[in-house]
Formats: sequence, C-alpha cells, structure tokens
Amino acid sequence: MTAQTQKRILLVIGGGIAAYKVLELIRRAQERGIEITPVMTAAAKHFVTPLSVASLARTKVHDALFALTDEAEMGHIELSRSADLVVVAPATADLLAKMAQGIANDLASTLLLATDKKILVAPAMNVRMWLHPATMRNVETLRHDGVLFVGPEDGDMACGEYGPGRMSEPLAILAAIESALATETFLPLPSATAALAGKTVVITSGPTHEPIDPVRYLANRSSGKQGHALAKAAAAAGARVTLISGPVTLADPAGVTTHHVETARQMLAETEAALPADIFIAAAAVADWRADEEAHQKIKKGAGEAPVLHFVENPDILATIAQRTTARPSLVLGFAAETENLLANAQEKLRCKGADLIVANDVGKDGVMGKDETTVTIITAASTETWADLSKDEVARRLIARLAGELDGRTR
Repeated sequence: MTAQTQKRILLVIGGGIAAYKVLELIRRAQERGIEITPVMTAAAKHFVTPLSVASLARTKVHDALFALTDEAEMGHIELSRSADLVVVAPATADLLAKMAQGIANDLASTLLLATDKKILVAPAMNVRMWLHPATMRNVETLRHDGVLFVGPEDGDMACGEYGPGRMSEPLAILAAIESALATETFLPLPSATAALAGKTVVITSGPTHEPIDPVRYLANRSSGKQGHALAKAAAAAGARVTLISGPVTLADPAGVTTHHVETARQMLAETEAALPADIFIAAAAVADWRADEEAHQKIKKGAGEAPVLHFVENPDILATIAQRTTARPSLVLGFAAETENLLANAQEKLRCKGADLIVANDVGKDGVMGKDETTVTIITAASTETWADLSKDEVARRLIARLAGELDGRTR
C-alpha cells in the first residue's frame, strides 16, 4: 500500500487469554501495510504487556481516558474518528455488554461509543459465557446496530472446556478486516432531531434479473450502493425503512427490513405490499424489458443459428406508485441514469412518471456505474441543483435531509 492508500485500524485489546494472538495479528497487519493504533483495557495488561504491543505496532499504546496530554485535545474523540475501522480483539463478554448498553466508563468503551466508523469484533470467552442469554441478547443488539463479527470458533479453551467461544485465528481476523475495509466504513450520523421519526420509507435498490432460461438472464450494471446508502440514511434519521433489493453483493443495512427479489414484477409486488408509506424512493435500476417466454431448459447453440428472443415491457414501478389514486406516498423520488441529454431526459421523466423529484446522473462513461462517488442533479418542477463529486453515502444523507424537510413543510 502507498502512503495515500494505507489503511488505519484502531485496535481495542480486551482482557482475555486470547490477547496473546493480537501480537501476531498486529505483525500480519503491518506486513500488509495496515497501520495499527492500539488501545488496551486495564485487564488486557494482565495478559500481554504494553511494551510488546507498542513494539510491534511501532506506536504508543493508549490506555487512559483521563490522560492529561491526550485529553487536553479531546484525544478519545480523535482516536475514535481517525481510523478507517475499529477492531476489538479479544472482544470479551464485558466489552460486548458495554457496547450493547452504551456504557463508557474507560478509554476503550468511550472510543467504541464515540466512533463514526464500522466496528469489527472478535469474541473470545468461556463457552458458558458465550451461550449465556445475556451475551446472546447483547450480540443480537450489536448485530442489529451494524457491528461486524468474526468468530468465535469451536475449540479447546484455556479453562479446559470445549465449544464455541474461542477467538478466531489472526489470519481469519485479518481477512475479515480486509473485507470490511473493502466497503464503505463510515457510519451515517444518527439524526439528533430524528427528522423522520414515526415516518415510513420504502426504497428499491439494485438491478433486476429477468430470466431467459435457467442459466441466463437480462440485467444491468447497477451495484445497489446508492439505494442501500439511502436505506441506511433514512434509518439513521429515525424512519421505519423497508428496502426491496434486487440481486446485489451488499450486506443488508442494519435497522432496515429488507426483502430480496429477482425480477421487476417481484419488485413491484413487494413495493405495493409495503405501502402505505410517507416516502417512496425508486433507486433500483429496473430492467425495462423481459423475455416474453422463459425457456424451461438451457437454450443450446444451433448450427450457426442464433436464437430469436421476443421481449415485452416490464411494469414501470416508479410510474405505478407515483400515479396511484389511493395510498400514494406523500413524496415519490425517482432516479434517471442517462447516457445523453441528461437534463432534458430527466425533466421528461419527472413529468411523465408523476414523481415529485428526480435524481439524474450521467452514466455514459465507462466504469461510472458501481463507483463509490457520483455527481447527481436534483430536479423538481421548480428547480435544478447539481451535487458534484460526492460519495454515495453523502448523497444519501443530503437527499434524506431534503426529503425530511419537504415532508415537514407539507404536513404543517
């Protein structure tokens, strides 16, 4: 990794015998160019020494919430925000409980509460502690909050028992770290005013797959990143969110009810079943056509003859919802992915579909679809506004804030 692309990990080391594995984890991460900032709990120092950790990480160990030099500059906030990912290893039952309940009574737990980055935990504890109902409740809460888990594994334990609770090996944890770093690690800031509290939002995301035969289908290059980012942002703003997702490789957003579909007709059915809603966002790139008949067997190559496919139009989900005479959402937002005449085509789509807003973007260049950054133009009947070179998470936050403001204005 270059200096520009080097990733930074805030590593919180908990107090368990598995802490000795963290030394190998640090060494392996350094080999891959990952920078480690270590934080140790008081209990962790009983199992590995700060000197060993600092020597391998090549930086100081942070361990005191009230360190005069660090906290004079609000060091716990800086530590919690400067990394690309927060890793807790070993994640003891105590640390999991503090995270689930929002307790912040030492440096480690305060960092975990103050961070704006994803958290990956590697649990390690006695099998009975892991299987205890209290721990299981805490794990369920953390998973719902979007915390990532690696392990625990089944195996022999230092206490002499056997079962789940053994911390994953360093290379397995490192693989989970690299997987987490490969996706967006920034967590949307929860709305202090809960701008959409009590509101219902329905969002479609990703492509649709329209079958031709059992092994082939029509599709497009949509990644679902924008639709999923909108679902996360709406949930963070306090809304009850239903996400209807086509086939994507993205994880289901935390705190969101997600329904998985394949085809446009399935997506429309799930969308209508999710109504009524205050806001509908049609972010999915729905296939415009499908084969009029799906072959029941794989279509084989002929003697130099290509098969002839006949197409029929798929239902127009945006227009169907926007033009409803009953149970129409108060706000309907659609997307227009265009390769030419961006504004003219988007304005025509706004008019003919009956949407309240259209988000237009130019996908005419190679590699645009699926990227993490985008430029969009927000079009209404009265205005046009362009947001250039933003992450899809930032576009999502701005759109949700705008929709919340519009909804508030209409209900006053």
